[in-house]
Amino acid sequence: VFPGTRHQRCWVHKTVNVLDKVPLSVQAAMKKDLREVYWAPNRASAEAAIDVFAEKYRAKYGRAVECLIKDRDALLAFYDFPAEHWDHLRTSNPIESVFATVRHRTVRTKGSLSPTTAKLMVFKLVVAASRTWRRLKGTNQLPKVIAGVDGIEVIHVPANHAA
Repeated sequence: VFPGTRHQRCWVHKTVNVLDKVPLSVQAAMKKDLREVYWAPNRASAEAAIDVFAEKYRAKYGRAVECLIKDRDALLAFYDFPAEHWDHLRTSNPIESVFATVRHRTVRTKGSLSPTTAKLMVFKLVVAASRTWRRLKGTNQLPKVIAGVDGIEVIHVPANHAA
């Protein structure tokens, strides 16, 4: 299953990577321009925003522009899914915060766990963390995702004519 899945880069991490390549004095404006990309209402607008970003910054901050452009397709992959899911797909931070908790606890108890107790502790930590997770928006869209409906679904409604 996994070799055929789409790859989505995390916008939080990519933003940090891009901003790391420019002086602090430029970062606020550049961060605002990056938001224009990932909050765009559709893929075409996001592509246009990336082009504007590249044009604006390439001459002086080419490394930052190249850092963004090299992952263009992976950064915009979330547009291929229902719009209700975009908030969940843009970033991997919610997933990473759970793993950070598990990693923190397992490192602290290193050496005192058997494989069985380690699995039980990880299970309990994930269950405890899951209580604070946001509910997935657009769960009704999941069957459509499985069926292959991509992006913003257009539903044609026939016009009702009065007799």
